[in-house]
Amino acid sequence: MRRYGKHTDEDDIRTRPNRRGTRPRTNIRPAHEDAAEGMVLTVDRGRLTCLVEDRTVLAMKARELGRKAAVVGDRVALVGDLSGKKDTLARIVRIEERSSVLRRTADDDDPYERVVVANADQLAIVTALADPEPRPRLIDRCLVAAFDGGLEPLLVMTKSDLAPPDKLLELYGDLDIPYVVTSREELENGDAADRVRTLLDGRVTAFVGHSGVGKTTLVNALVPRDRRRTTGQVNAVTGRGRHTTTSALALPLSADDGWVIDTPGVRSFGLAHIDPSRVIHAFPDLESGTEGCPRACSHDEPDCALDAWVEEGHADPARLYSLRRLLATRERREGD
Repeated sequence: MRRYGKHTDEDDIRTRPNRRGTRPRTNIRPAHEDAAEGMVLTVDRGRLTCLVEDRTVLAMKARELGRKAAVVGDRVALVGDLSGKKDTLARIVRIEERSSVLRRTADDDDPYERVVVANADQLAIVTALADPEPRPRLIDRCLVAAFDGGLEPLLVMTKSDLAPPDKLLELYGDLDIPYVVTSREELENGDAADRVRTLLDGRVTAFVGHSGVGKTTLVNALVPRDRRRTTGQVNAVTGRGRHTTTSALALPLSADDGWVIDTPGVRSFGLAHIDPSRVIHAFPDLESGTEGCPRACSHDEPDCALDAWVEEGHADPARLYSLRRLLATRERREGD
C-alpha cells in the first residue's frame, strides 16, 4: 500500500471521479423559445393528449413544472417528438396563463381544490326536469363556481317531455341566465342539438351535471363523430345515474366554430375554495350599492347597504334575493 508523506507532489495523488458529474449545478432552465403551441384535450394517468396544429400528440409534463398540473383546455408549450406517431412522447415545458378556471373541491371541508377545466368561455349546467329530479342546490353551486372562475353560465334543461320547465325557470329567471329546453325526441331528430349549437358556436363550453341528466347524450348529439359512452338508466332507488364519463375531454364542434368539453358527472360540488366576496361581481346592478356596506359585510346582515339600495329602486328585489341565495349556498352542503 502506497503511503504519502507531508511533502507529496499533487500529481502523485489519485482522485476519485465524481459519480454525479463534474458540471456545476444550476437553477437556470432552457427558455424553450422554439416550443410548439398546443391545447390539452384530455388527461389520462399522467399522459396528456394535446392538439398541435392539425394532429394529436401524446405528452408528459416536464419535471421543472413541479406540482403544477395541466388540465383540459390549457394552452401549453411542447418540445420533443411532435409527430403524433405511435409510441412517441412529447414534453410539456410551459403552461400558459389561464383566462378562466372551473374549480371545485370534493366537499366544503376539503381544502384541496381541483381545477376541472381551463380557458373555457362558458359553463353549460345540464339538469334534467325529471328522472332524475332537478337539484337546485347543485345548480346554485355550479353558478357560484362559474361566476368565481370567469365563465358565463348557460342552463340546459333536458327531458322536457317528462316535466315542464316552469318551476325551474321561475327560480332562475331573475339571474338573467341564458337557457335552452330540450326533449328526448328533439335529441333524437337533431333539433335540440341545432338549438344548443347556436349558443356554443365560436366558444369553448364546459358541460357539467350530475349523472343521468343526459349530458353526454347531448354532447354526442353535438359531436356525433366522437361519440362517448352514455349512461344506460337512472337507478330507481337513488334516482341517480351511473358515472360513465370518467375523464374530461375536449371535442371540436366543427372547424373553427368552438369546442365542447365533456366532464365526468358530479354528485357534489364543494366550494371550499370560493371567497364569497367575489360572488357580488356577477351582479353589477347590485355591486355599486355595496359602497355603503360595513367592512367584511356578508350582504345578508342588518347593516347591509343593499337593502336600502334596492328600496331606492336601483335594483330589482328579486336580484338581491338571488344573490343572497347563492351566497348561502357557500355555507351549506349540496343536498341540505
